[in-house]
Amino acid sequence: MGDTLLRVGLVGAGPWASAVHAPAIATHPGTELTAVWARRPEAAADLGAPVVADFDELLATVDAVAFAVPPAIQAEMAIKAANTGKHIILEKPIADSVETAERLVDAVEQAGVASLVVFIRRFAPETVQWLDDVQGQTWAGANARWLSGALLGGKYSGSAWRHAGGALVDVGPHVFDLLDAALGPVVDVVAAHHGVADLWTVVLAHESGATSTSSLSMFMPVDPTVTDLSVYGDGGYRELKGRSTSPQDAYARLLDEFTGLVRDRRAAHPLNVHRGLMIQRLLAAVATKV
Repeated sequence: MGDTLLRVGLVGAGPWASAVHAPAIATHPGTELTAVWARRPEAAADLGAPVVADFDELLATVDAVAFAVPPAIQAEMAIKAANTGKHIILEKPIADSVETAERLVDAVEQAGVASLVVFIRRFAPETVQWLDDVQGQTWAGANARWLSGALLGGKYSGSAWRHAGGALVDVGPHVFDLLDAALGPVVDVVAAHHGVADLWTVVLAHESGATSTSSLSMFMPVDPTVTDLSVYGDGGYRELKGRSTSPQDAYARLLDEFTGLVRDRRAAHPLNVHRGLMIQRLLAAVATKV
């Protein structure tokens, strides 16, 4: 890539695309927002980049594609992008089924392209530091909470795929990824319950012998959103609470790493499409427990 800007096309023009993807790609020193395609051209026109007529036209003009569309749409389009040699930035979950996620992984592997999944909190410096601090110690367990009223009202409340999947599908990937990173690989879903107010309670067993418990809801009338995670054991009690880094700044750091992958012609990364597949399998396993 050298000193040349990475030409990135954006698929999607919803609230997350307009608030995070588009401005971060447009202002990052290593990327250029080259084209946008969305189901609603009028929304795409507001993102400050040329609007293309279809996905094929976008693929013909870019080096990489960032997706901000529902999982079922993303997966098939990302497979096509990988098959044409485009590097990809994926939202979570990466697909709407394990089978489709596996097909996506196969396409990325065969093409040898770079991929990153937007586990947005993992790119925040405070999260990176917290995970570094808890590594190498023995933990007995963890508790995580992600409670919001995002589907009761506001800019994401009209999202059909979020209503269909609820907190498990939308915020579950973030929480399970953090728990797996903190305590070690998840090896079993001990229990899962889906109650009123879209409240998911999930108990996971980890390879280390630790157990984690998650409480997830997007229909809980709390403001501001509660997002915290704590581990406890021989290392005492360590808590990661709230967010001090904005999604925009965290996404900029994601782009730092993504452009580095492309520049160095590397595909290996702890948050690439393989991580997305692991989380997809875990979501499916949790769903079968209900």
